[in-house]
Amino acid sequence: MALGETAGGRKGPVEFASNLAIRAVIGAAMLVPYRYRVPMAGWIVSRLVAPLAGYSRRVKDNLAHVCPDLPEAEVKRLMRAVPDNAGRTLIEIYSGKGFTDRFAHAPLTGPGVAALEAAHAAGRPVVLVTGHFGNYDAPRAALIAKGFNVGALYREMNNGYFNDHYVAAISQVGTPVFPRGRRGLSGLIKFLRAGNMGGFLIDQYMFDGANMTFFGKLAPTALSAAELALKYDALVVPTYGIRQPNGLDFEVVCEAPIPHSTPEEMTQALNDSLEALVREHMDQWFWIHRRWKPEQTELREIAGKA
Repeated sequence: MALGETAGGRKGPVEFASNLAIRAVIGAAMLVPYRYRVPMAGWIVSRLVAPLAGYSRRVKDNLAHVCPDLPEAEVKRLMRAVPDNAGRTLIEIYSGKGFTDRFAHAPLTGPGVAALEAAHAAGRPVVLVTGHFGNYDAPRAALIAKGFNVGALYREMNNGYFNDHYVAAISQVGTPVFPRGRRGLSGLIKFLRAGNMGGFLIDQYMFDGANMTFFGKLAPTALSAAELALKYDALVVPTYGIRQPNGLDFEVVCEAPIPHSTPEEMTQALNDSLEALVREHMDQWFWIHRRWKPEQTELREIAGKA
C-alpha cells in the first residue's frame, strides 16, 4: 500500500519568514468581504505570485508534456486561470464559515448521491475520492452540511509554521482530519470502520505508487484508497466540487460508484474519472503541481517501482 510520507514540518529561519509573508497576505485578504476576498486572492496569486514562484512556467511545462497540441492562446489563458483558481481555493479554505455557509442549501448532484445515502443509512463505509480540482474541500463541506460524517487525509506542509495554521483552517471546514502516513491512516481506518466516509486525493505523484496513467502519461499513483475499500467493503465514489461561472459557488457532483475489482483497475478508473472532468474544465485542475515527473522514471526502475 503506497501511503507516502508526511512532511518533516521544517521550522527554520527561512520557513519562519516565509510563513510571516503568507500570513500577512491571508490576514489582509480576510479583512475584505467574502464576495470580493475570493476573486482578490485569485488575482494576487495569478498576477503576482505565480510568475515569481514559477507556477506559470510549471503550468506551461505540464501542458506541453501531456497536451502538446494545445493552442498557444489556450496555454496562455491557463497559465493565468489555473493560479487564479488556486488562489481562490486557498482563501476559501481559510474563510471557514464564509465558505461552508455556501453549502447549507446547495444540492448534491450525480448518480452517486443515492448510493451515498443508502450507504449512510446502512452504516457502510464510504471512500470518497477527489483531486486538486475546483476546490477540493467543497465536496467535504457539502456532504458535512447534508449531515454525513466525513473525515479526510491531508498532506502536511513542508513549512511547519504554515502547517500549524493550515490544519486549523481545514479543520474549520470539518473534522476529523488525518495527516498522510501510517499514523494518520490508522486513525482514518478506525473512522471508516465505524461506518463513516473518508476523503482521499488521488492526483499526487507517488514515487512508490503503481504505474497508472493520467492524460496518457505515466503517473505513479497510490493504491491505498482502492485497497482500503476492498479490505473494508467500502463504497468508492468519485466526488468533485466544480467551480461555477460566478467564481464563488460550486456544483458538487457525486459520480457513480467504482465497482470493486482489483486495486489497480479501480485506481485507473479513478484517474480516468478525474481526467474526463479536467478535460471539460481545464482551468480548474491544479496544473501547478508536478503530477508526472518523467525524470524519475529511471530511479523508479532502479528501485523496482517501474
